[in-house]
Amino acid sequence: MREIWLTVVLLSISNVFMTFAWYAHLKDLSSKPWLVAALISWGIAFFEYMLQVPANRIGFSVLSLGQLKILQEVITLSVFVPFSLLYMEEPLKLDYLWAGLCILGAVYFIFRSEIVDIGN
Repeated sequence: MREIWLTVVLLSISNVFMTFAWYAHLKDLSSKPWLVAALISWGIAFFEYMLQVPANRIGFSVLSLGQLKILQEVITLSVFVPFSLLYMEEPLKLDYLWAGLCILGAVYFIFRSEIVDIGN
């Protein structure tokens, strides 16, 4: 269980870096050439990878690859929605709820064998 929590924490922090690397330049560097934005984004993404790679290695010791990927998607949406609302000042959309429900379904299906095992 410790490995799962460590994986979640590392992936969450790495996802904050990646979300900024992928999207913050749209707001902050819109007047700069795309090459400048790309180089700055790569610099930010370096820190994302320094957390994401160990997180995936730790997580893969206790989770399947599919479970690890769905976990990443849950974290991505959990980071992206507040980023979109607070940093990018985008309006709250009902589509975020629908996307979250779809991912919740994916979580159920990818983890259902463990859910069934817990019930027995």
